[in-house]
Amino acid sequence: EVCLDNFLFIFFTCSKLEVAALGRLLFPGTLYDCRKDSFIPGVTLWDKKSLSENLDSRPKPQANLEFSSSDSLSSKFNLLDVSASLKASFLGRLVEVGGSGRFLRDTKSSNQQSRVTMFYSETTRYEQLTMSHLRKITYPEVFEQKTATHVVVAVLYGAQAFMVFDRTLSEEENKQQMERNLNAMVEKIPKLSTEGNAALQMATAEKEMAEKIACTFHGDVRLQQNPTTYMEALNLYKQLPTLLKNPQNEVPIKVWLHPLQLLNATAARVEREISASVEFSMEAIIEELGEAERTFNDLSRNTLVNSFSDIKERLRSFQDSFSIYKAMLLKAVGRVLPAVRGGEMEEKSLEDILKIHRSSPFNADMLKQWLNDAKSELHILSSVAKSLEGVRIEDSDGLNSILVNPDFLGVLCLTFTSLKYEDPYLSALKEYLKTDRFKELDGEHSMYPVASIRKWFNNSDLMAKMRFNVNILKHLLKPFEGQKVLFIISAISDPSNPGSSIYLYELGQLTEKQYQYPFRHFRFLVLHFDVPL
Repeated sequence: EVCLDNFLFIFFTCSKLEVAALGRLLFPGTLYDCRKDSFIPGVTLWDKKSLSENLDSRPKPQANLEFSSSDSLSSKFNLLDVSASLKASFLGRLVEVGGSGRFLRDTKSSNQQSRVTMFYSETTRYEQLTMSHLRKITYPEVFEQKTATHVVVAVLYGAQAFMVFDRTLSEEENKQQMERNLNAMVEKIPKLSTEGNAALQMATAEKEMAEKIACTFHGDVRLQQNPTTYMEALNLYKQLPTLLKNPQNEVPIKVWLHPLQLLNATAARVEREISASVEFSMEAIIEELGEAERTFNDLSRNTLVNSFSDIKERLRSFQDSFSIYKAMLLKAVGRVLPAVRGGEMEEKSLEDILKIHRSSPFNADMLKQWLNDAKSELHILSSVAKSLEGVRIEDSDGLNSILVNPDFLGVLCLTFTSLKYEDPYLSALKEYLKTDRFKELDGEHSMYPVASIRKWFNNSDLMAKMRFNVNILKHLLKPFEGQKVLFIISAISDPSNPGSSIYLYELGQLTEKQYQYPFRHFRFLVLHFDVPL
């Protein structure tokens, strides 16, 4: 083990600090600022000749294969062995990751996704500066610049690769069963890779499943073409051990840092570390925002959104406010984090940011409530569309085009009349963003007030009225089958007639806004088509 080496004994026992490289170019002698978790390129304490002559290198071959069905930040940090301090910096967007480190930014975009990750790593060698060399500083003026707090004194080299397998579920599929099947397919890859022609070893059901699995590659190895399918990933897996062992592909995997203060008392240092509880709270908030983002993505992909402009506009307004707020929050964390570590601010400043978030209208409970309402609204519209299968859904432009079309002498339109409304929550989000609350961290953080309204789809009377209107339209479909009467679903705001109504158009003109009884006030169409009363 590294820490048993006599010339680094003091370092490893008294000031040991391991940091995951995450695709960053961290080599022996690289200066590192632990306040920002960033490295200082082009500046060093020793000249190149001195560095190269005082390096001790030895083989460190070790391979590892892991599988994970979790998409949480916590599981990703664990796979890459990210320390608590580096986690906080990553969450505050201070760390620029590369290579396999990009895996940390690959999150599911939908709650309809099932995901399994395969992680393969290979370490090759370990390299360290000798302890005697650490004191022989070539450029002592670097200490006065105060830009770095540590120096890289040891590096573990190798290469890592992540293959992320995604399967998007249809509405008819059972999510738990699909996740079990996906797990089985991915964990079967090592076995299939040793059996010659893998396709011949797969059952028909497995081949069909494989065709529906997408793959994303994040690795330290540059490939001519990244795999995007299950079969391509299977072929790549066979080559991974050879590719990762290739010295040309090795990169820093993990580094060990030595405090500059132990080399020069005037050097910059980390005054305080972020507590585990604060880091955990930050991680939980980012997870909550990610969950809200996935739920929003699922809603915005609903095909009905493009048919109802009022719903589309509300979703767009939510997305705009959410994106701005998330950027403000992360910017605040990224600003305060280095200041706390550098001793310029207390950790309480970070805690204040978290308190401000929890008292804001962007807290997890409020986000979830609004998104659940939006989901309920779309679910009701989807249910109506399914019960009236074959009936076209038209936006206002489509409806106007139909009304001027002489081919349609009559139009019966199931009209949603309450989709347009002022949403106090969306107004609160916009109002909240007019001031950057994170600039002044001191003071009380009481809950931001948000007015509540009873939305149309939470009104049992309006729901009963909608069921009544849907039944009327369904009973009218058969008598006019094959005739020049068009049945459609649309939305027209009409506060005087809340919920829904059946609009009757004859020869392009609106003749009835609350059509309720079959063929009543419908004499023109009855006479024209000889439809029996």
